[in-house]
Amino acid sequence: MAWFLNHYHCGDCGTDWDDEWSCMCNDECPECGARHMSPVDSDDLTYLIEGKGGVFSVLYSPENAEHYPKYIKMAEFTSEHAAELYVEVVLRPQAA
Repeated sequence: MAWFLNHYHCGDCGTDWDDEWSCMCNDECPECGARHMSPVDSDDLTYLIEGKGGVFSVLYSPENAEHYPKYIKMAEFTSEHAAELYVEVVLRPQAA
């Protein structure tokens, strides 16, 4: 399942905020309560690369994720570039 970090701007009070969800959905302003605010931008977090101790893990938010991403490790690499290629070529071949 896709996972997104949505970026919002309230047209009523000017508040900016971020919220993670499984879609690019409308949200309610945390400051003034204005409803139906659409994201002004979104970052796709379905696949993440996490580096630690010289190992780069490719994480994936699976289909059963609903209220949080439930990331699972797909593969590990010794370089960030190799991990990025894995995501681009193997996991997202339609974008390559």
